[in-house]
Amino acid sequence: MPVTETVVLRLPFDGTWRAVNSPARRVPSHGSDLFATTHAIDFVAVAGQEPARRRDWRTALATEPPERFVGFGRPVLSPAAGRVVTVHDGEPDHAARRSVPARLSYALTQASRARGGAGALAGNHVVLAAGDGAYVVLAHLRAGSIGVRVGQHLEPGEPVGECGNSGNSTQPHVHLQAMDDADPFRARGVPMVFAGLRVWPAGGGPPAELRHGMPGEGDVVEPW
Repeated sequence: MPVTETVVLRLPFDGTWRAVNSPARRVPSHGSDLFATTHAIDFVAVAGQEPARRRDWRTALATEPPERFVGFGRPVLSPAAGRVVTVHDGEPDHAARRSVPARLSYALTQASRARGGAGALAGNHVVLAAGDGAYVVLAHLRAGSIGVRVGQHLEPGEPVGECGNSGNSTQPHVHLQAMDDADPFRARGVPMVFAGLRVWPAGGGPPAELRHGMPGEGDVVEPW
């Protein structure tokens, strides 16, 4: 059934996270409509303004262990009320890549990951039927952390798993998207907004408390 309205969601975490690849900046937000990512958004946990607990030579020249990132292992929460329709676990959490050399070498394997199916792209993930024909994906979860099962009903804010670095991911983060089918290979992306969020603008200034909104690129957000 076509989804005719914007999907309203809860932020899928507590604490402060930075918005990356936001549809407030551009649509399609991830540069393509493939895999229903048209209106998707990524969130990277931060402490202050930093996503990781340390920087060293590996940050500039090589890969880094995902455990040094603030978000790795943080709880990921259900963004909506609904029924779990897909659970995929067992994909490994791989090394993080912030350096230019590491990111370039990783980009060369992008095509092979696209051919590898949902697990190679989304990593460990959960799909939730959120009502009115909308489905919501939480992707790149930590291996072995998913604590829900197919058929289970969730309420907003209930634990789903933990933030990881599985699948097509260069550092630990949460990927969230809404779509009109449970299968991202045949679905279309659906617009979404978040309810009850506090936003620190990327350009500086005091935070704003929004009843509904979509954070801009680089904004730091937390539930309000």
